[in-house]
Amino acid sequence: MRCPFCRHPESRVVDSRDANDGVRRRRECVSCGRRFSTVERAELHLPLVLKKNGRREPYDREKVVRGFVLACNKRPVTEAQIEAAADRIEAALLEAGEREVPSATIGHLAVEALRDLDAVALLRFASVYNDLQSASAFLDLARSLTEEEPR
Repeated sequence: MRCPFCRHPESRVVDSRDANDGVRRRRECVSCGRRFSTVERAELHLPLVLKKNGRREPYDREKVVRGFVLACNKRPVTEAQIEAAADRIEAALLEAGEREVPSATIGHLAVEALRDLDAVALLRFASVYNDLQSASAFLDLARSLTEEEPR
């Protein structure tokens, strides 16, 4: 690891510990002796998202989290539960090993994750995701979700 102070290419690891977003390492430069910290993360290759209009874009975890936050607004769902649900979606995408995944697949994974969190949030998300245009369509969705077996 290159020293950020003197740009010397060698440093030694003084301390290493797990961090929320990777492994945090305390390093010391072998040339100038100054210490600095680094955070190392695994490089995950998430698939491209194939949108309904044919466009492709990189998977964006923040879009999923924002959708969950909106759906769970003023509901008894914690930020940790939302992050865990987003983690499960990413894990499913990584496990599938596909280079591209349709946006509908991510939507279905999100609906399943919300099914375990909160029924009202599930209805909110599903009504936007399915682009419901009438009250009767919303009622049909609510009936279909309540007729399914609880998990």
